[in-house]
Amino acid sequence: MLIARVIAEPAGLSPQVDDLLEALGDEGFSADAREIPGGVVEIAAEGVTVDILRKAIDKHLGTSDALITEQRPVVPRLFISDMDSTMISAECIDELADFAGLKPQIAAITERAMQGELDFREALTERVALLKDLSEEAIAQCLAERIKPMKGARTLVQTLKAKGCRTVLVTGGFHQFADPVAEQLGFERVVGNRLAVADGKLTGGLDGPISDSATKRATLLEEQEKLGGKVPTLATGDGANDIPMIEEATYGIAFEAKPKARAAANGWVDRGDLTAVLRLLGIPEKDWVLD
Repeated sequence: MLIARVIAEPAGLSPQVDDLLEALGDEGFSADAREIPGGVVEIAAEGVTVDILRKAIDKHLGTSDALITEQRPVVPRLFISDMDSTMISAECIDELADFAGLKPQIAAITERAMQGELDFREALTERVALLKDLSEEAIAQCLAERIKPMKGARTLVQTLKAKGCRTVLVTGGFHQFADPVAEQLGFERVVGNRLAVADGKLTGGLDGPISDSATKRATLLEEQEKLGGKVPTLATGDGANDIPMIEEATYGIAFEAKPKARAAANGWVDRGDLTAVLRLLGIPEKDWVLD
């Protein structure tokens, strides 16, 4: 049996939900639905695959937030998240590039990497090289002026922490941005890249090993093992670089994601903010730690 929790418009047990159940029945699957708190519809379906259920939700319910699992979701013991365009509303390297007058060129590379059209390591190295000789002061200015939390990000992180969940920010972006973002939102650990600086300017290189998709998955497995092995995990991200950790997580949720990342996930948020994740997990609003 699969359990799908869905937030969509119109809310509740609408004709659209009835149409979805009827369509699954016509294909030989047994399914029923019930409303649960938080404006969520929970659908239980026998014999159906994740792909079939996902397509039925997209067809009959339209733009939605959803999570498909084999058992009813529980509060995860580990939350691991991407940063850019997930926990914050920007791509840091693109905004930093604007200070060098290179945003269109670098943003185009970023977009292709997120779509999975370019090798992440090569794309990262190429973009960082273009920033050579940019003043280190541009990082602080960019952080202050351009980098804002995604709506619901702090509530999501702080609520999960209050429920005993370990929180880790893992990014293909840079510690110079990720460290203050993590402090602001409440993440307990940060994994990322570091822009190399010499004489007050970016060198065009990185200081230390590259944090990429393999790093994200490895970090999830490492943190999970520290918590005792196969504990339930949650991962959020939006691009191709996030796919390995999204696939590895118990609850892999694609947030306003690129098509490849959304297809790899068993959950997605396409209409709401990050607090939708709390609703899908079944955490009541009275338990949320609000900003």
